[in-house]
Amino acid sequence: MSKKKPANSGGTIALNKKARHEYHIEERLEAGVQLLGWEVKSLRAGKGQITEAYVLFREGEAFLFNAQITPLNTASTHVIADPTRTRKLLLHAKEIARLMGKVDQAGHTCVPLALYWKKNKVKCEIALVKGKKLFDKRATEKERDWNRQKQRIMREGNAG
Repeated sequence: MSKKKPANSGGTIALNKKARHEYHIEERLEAGVQLLGWEVKSLRAGKGQITEAYVLFREGEAFLFNAQITPLNTASTHVIADPTRTRKLLLHAKEIARLMGKVDQAGHTCVPLALYWKKNKVKCEIALVKGKKLFDKRATEKERDWNRQKQRIMREGNAG
C-alpha cells in the first residue's frame, strides 16, 4: 500500500500577483527561507501570504519582511508565534552583493514573487524590479484585455 501525499505537497504556497501589476520584473532568483517548525506546518496547510512582503539587505544578508505566516493553533505550540516576523533568505554572498548593488540604483527594489515547495524545502522566488508608472499599468491592462478579446473571437470563429 502506497502513502498518500498531502494535497499541498508539491507546488505553489503563495503568489504575489500585486508585484506583477506594480513592477517591471527585470531579474528572478530562487532563495531558500529560514523557517521555524510551526511555520513549516502552517505553510503545509497553505497559511502563507506575501502580498505586502519585500526584501531588505542588511550587513551582507537578505531578509524577508512582512511575509505573513498564520499559526495553525497557538495553544499547541511552546513558542510564541509571530506571524510577520523577519525571515532570513538563504542566498550566496555573490548574489547578495550583486543584488545590493542594483538595489542601490534609483528606482530598483527587490520583492518576493512566490513561495513554493522544492522537494521538502520552502523556496522563495525573489525578483529585482523597477516600479511602473501609471501609463505603463494602463498599457498592460489594455494589452491583457485585447488578448482576452482575441481569444474570445478565435473561440467563436472555430465553434461556428
